[in-house]
Amino acid sequence: MIDAGINKHIEAIALKLKTIPETPGVYQHLDASGTVIYVGKARNLQRRVSSYFSHYEEKSPKIKMLVRNICDIRVTVVATEVDALLLENNLIKRYQPRYNSLLKDDKTYPYLCITQEDYPRILFTRNRQHKGQYFGPYPNQRILRELDGIIRQLFTYRTCNRRLERPTGETPAGTERPCMKYQIGLCKAPCAGLQSHAEYNAEIDNIRRILKGDFADITRDLKRRMQHLASELRFEEADAVKRKLQLLEEYQSRSTVVNTNVKDIDVVSVVSDARSAYVNMMRIKNGSIIYSFSSEVRKQLDESDAEILSTVIPALHEQTESTAREVVVPVPVPDLPDAYLRQTVPTRGDRLQLLELSQRNVEAYRAQCEHRRALLNPDEAAVPRSKAHLLERIQKMLQLPQPPVHIECFDNSHIQGAYAVAAMVRFTHGKPDRNAYRKYNIKGGEGGDDYASMAEILSRRYGKLAETERPQLIIVDGGKGQMEVAHRVVHEELHLDIPIAGLAKDDRHHTSELLYGYPPQVVGLKPTDPLFHLLEQMQDEVHHFAITFHKRKRSKATFRTQLTDIPGIGEKTARDLLLHFGSIKQLRLQTESDIAQLIGPAKARQVWRHLHEPEMA
Repeated sequence: MIDAGINKHIEAIALKLKTIPETPGVYQHLDASGTVIYVGKARNLQRRVSSYFSHYEEKSPKIKMLVRNICDIRVTVVATEVDALLLENNLIKRYQPRYNSLLKDDKTYPYLCITQEDYPRILFTRNRQHKGQYFGPYPNQRILRELDGIIRQLFTYRTCNRRLERPTGETPAGTERPCMKYQIGLCKAPCAGLQSHAEYNAEIDNIRRILKGDFADITRDLKRRMQHLASELRFEEADAVKRKLQLLEEYQSRSTVVNTNVKDIDVVSVVSDARSAYVNMMRIKNGSIIYSFSSEVRKQLDESDAEILSTVIPALHEQTESTAREVVVPVPVPDLPDAYLRQTVPTRGDRLQLLELSQRNVEAYRAQCEHRRALLNPDEAAVPRSKAHLLERIQKMLQLPQPPVHIECFDNSHIQGAYAVAAMVRFTHGKPDRNAYRKYNIKGGEGGDDYASMAEILSRRYGKLAETERPQLIIVDGGKGQMEVAHRVVHEELHLDIPIAGLAKDDRHHTSELLYGYPPQVVGLKPTDPLFHLLEQMQDEVHHFAITFHKRKRSKATFRTQLTDIPGIGEKTARDLLLHFGSIKQLRLQTESDIAQLIGPAKARQVWRHLHEPEMA
């Protein structure tokens, strides 16, 4: 049933829907300008295209947007689902429709191609422009170089660009002169007729087997060949075959054996966020992973994981020329290629373990993509959705003009005014940004005056800080008194429009409440709230940073004081001993001669005697 009123062209579309056949094919949605905005394939064109215009209210917002922009529909009937897949891929690449999920360009990944010639060549390419059989795409060139190395040691094949034809009654077996590759044993010169067409293509077939992971068949054939040569007393040739067997077994042993009970399946996993989906495909052959490939898919219509997989799996199946008859997936996936006779959504056992392994691969790939985006676009760094949600909650709760991407927290530390220090930590996108942490020695006034110390460090921090470096929120460790100091310095003296919040602690020195506004008011937060945990993490982080700095300063001062009390030991010598030995305890463990190597025998004798006076008494 078509919903009326969802599109001003609905009457014309309804008439067209009646003419669409119930056959496999490809459909195109066009907008008012005639631009193709979506391309899709279907086993039943009539049912699939009509589904866009029924149950409209249940559609996602992006699907609704697509439907509102459809002005015309084109369909192309094809014979088989495979034809539909190929046509869909070609049309998507040609038109780059706005609402299609676009698999990031596979041309950036390398392939291995066995050309479609009488004497095939093996090429490494990023463009599928040659006629032939393609293997890949592979994640990087390193894997291809490793494959090339093993293949060249096992088999010989030509690398020249000569046009060689299969010998017939009219065409001689070969008239070319062998090149240097023949002289060094890398080619058997089929161009000169020194290797027959059948022998050459048998080598190529063996290469295909390796690329497909069929180690068992090729190992069996090589063993049979070795035994045959040995029986004819051709021991040198038999030994050469034996070396190939050993090389093949060594290469196979480097493959990751996951489960010997699993023979030939594809495993596909997906993880997604609002912007993108990330897909991993693993090929399992004879219990080993022979291929693993991950890619990013840009979402256009807020597609579900099942919808993403229904688009990506056929494309990867066609690109990789998979021979698997079973695919393991995390959710049921519609419209899979007919070549897959079985679709498995595992809940336990071997296949679940393989799916979890693929899931770990795709999670790692997503982390790499997000890290790369963060390096290229720091201002648009990917933020975990949970953190972004918490920052949006802070914005709404405190009525901030924007989510506080950068938050700076302050705390003081001292012992009865002695060794007074302060610290600032910065959280970016809800995560500690340790490169931006700062520590301060309190310079003016009494170190025991927490309010004066807070005023000093806020003035030092923001007095000359560039506008682009300022945070979207300041949090001070303390109650209303500290917030009033921060308000006076930041808002009244420096005239900066930076929101200020405070975190108060209870009698047990635990975070208890969030304060905001002027005069400060308590903002209600439950201790079990994830936002409370984030604020507590910030307070703990700045407190720990300040305490650590304070202890280090106190330790150095104590160390210097103990040493400068020794006759003949000044500040410089005390500093040298501190830098070299680290503590009084470590210094006391040294021999007099060890100390003398640093400060000379006379001073060393004074230091050693002073440190061991109680023992000598």
